[in-house]
Amino acid sequence: MKYVLVTGGVVSGLGKGVTASSIGVVLKACGLRVTSIKIDPYLNTDAGTMSPFEHGEVFVLDDGGEVDLDLGNYERFLDVTLTKDNNITTGKIFQFVIEKERKGDYLGKTVQVVPHITDAIKDWIESVAVIPVDGKEGPADVCVIELGGTVGDIESMPFIEALRQLSFSVGQDNFCLVHVSLIPVIGVVGEQKTKPTQHSVRELRALGLTPHLLACRSAQEKLSQFCHVPASNILNIHDVPNIWHIPLLLRNQNAHDAILKQLNLLSIAMPPALKDWTMMAETYDNLTNSVRIAMVGKYVGLTDSYLSVVKALLHACICIAKLTPEAHAAAWETLKNAACVLVPGGFGDRGVRGMILAAKYARENNIPYLGICLGMQIAVIEFARSVLSLERADSNEFNANTPDPVVIFMPEGSRTHMGSTMRLGSRRTLFHTTNCITAKLYGNPQYVEERHRHRYEVNPEVIEVLEENGLKFVGKDETGKRMEILELPSHPFYVGVQFHPEFKSRPRRPFCSIFRFYIGSNRKAGSTSQGSSKWDLILLETSASCSQGIVCWPHQIYFDAYK
Repeated sequence: MKYVLVTGGVVSGLGKGVTASSIGVVLKACGLRVTSIKIDPYLNTDAGTMSPFEHGEVFVLDDGGEVDLDLGNYERFLDVTLTKDNNITTGKIFQFVIEKERKGDYLGKTVQVVPHITDAIKDWIESVAVIPVDGKEGPADVCVIELGGTVGDIESMPFIEALRQLSFSVGQDNFCLVHVSLIPVIGVVGEQKTKPTQHSVRELRALGLTPHLLACRSAQEKLSQFCHVPASNILNIHDVPNIWHIPLLLRNQNAHDAILKQLNLLSIAMPPALKDWTMMAETYDNLTNSVRIAMVGKYVGLTDSYLSVVKALLHACICIAKLTPEAHAAAWETLKNAACVLVPGGFGDRGVRGMILAAKYARENNIPYLGICLGMQIAVIEFARSVLSLERADSNEFNANTPDPVVIFMPEGSRTHMGSTMRLGSRRTLFHTTNCITAKLYGNPQYVEERHRHRYEVNPEVIEVLEENGLKFVGKDETGKRMEILELPSHPFYVGVQFHPEFKSRPRRPFCSIFRFYIGSNRKAGSTSQGSSKWDLILLETSASCSQGIVCWPHQIYFDAYK
């Protein structure tokens, strides 16, 4: 197995995940099979219990793993299906070692960070690296490992030591280290300062790891001299129109040649075939038609909180070719000007009233509506209140004493433990109605398999009365008792899904057609081209503090720029 390790220096948030994903894309374009591992040094066992404000969205895998959002980048860029074991955390490693110690597997020895923790890390990496993730038999050729955080963090020290040992044990021809670092620009003269990166590389070398490539905005000659890295191996990763240009940027600077040479793979690799990828990146650059989508959520202050939803909408766009918090009236005007309304997943009661108002507006005004997970439950609550006149209809999550619980806690859920106790991972949804929008969008199959992450469901006892009044549940689970897809046949496009279709969306395979039709349906709502803008995602943040239900302000996001 060949390993490419991506580390970061100076500050976090430099784009290690995108760099690691892009390296994988280029190596895959050279004819190699690639897998990925993300190391997160935090003590949480997984990302499932963390607020999106803490660490961005929780990405859900087929096997139910709740993992770091960078694994979503890997799946989207490489078009692979990873497992929960592809995300290593300090919590997982410590839990594994402590369980062995409790069973007596260490034969009475003193259990220490070295060698027991570091050995567990190495064994985990080597065992996961050989698991095929691309649907083919046998292990991949290269495993790209991203180490979260920055070099020098106390919490990442055991991983640094384990990776140092791994580099020694597998041999220099099987290990390549790419260090991503910041070159700040100081003063009005715009002078680049390489000293922070020099210190970062020096610290990395002191820990026993020597970078083979540097990825940064840089003065190559100076960095090469002080960091002992050939100038040809210093990559200038500058801002680009969208992140799909990063693999092309690496290719244009022959990063693949440097990596292949270090890994002794030049003889078997082909020149990178990135024609389709180039076309995709350039297609986005040249989009002119505009669609305005209002995404009404509770975590929109942090762009990464709904990253997969944003990416899925972007994939669909490619495929079909300053307000103040008090400005309630202006906020509603923003919502009214949107061609579509999307309510994504979430937990807790904050902001729910605003989401209900958004669902009501979309339903009554024939605005395309897509509710994902919580968004589907919101649609049910709104319909029960407005159409069935059940004014106190609610979810048990928001009001445990509601007299009309239209959304309830799932019987098999745990009320004492939060981690990994939800209905997680890939589940089968059977279509009970073939003549419906959602079935047609999927190509009229008997069932679909999508990823889930929820602990509340639509109350089976209210299904009959909801359907008698026009809300149809066209998709259900294999028992027929759990509602998975709802539609409003009298509406042009009013769809709610209990699952998360955004988790399986890929740049060249926007999954599923729900997003494509959802965006395309805005044309019926009178959307027109607006100059040279591509598409406009208006993020409306909801708040329980507003008596009228919604406080919002647009958050300008540059999710396609590499920063």
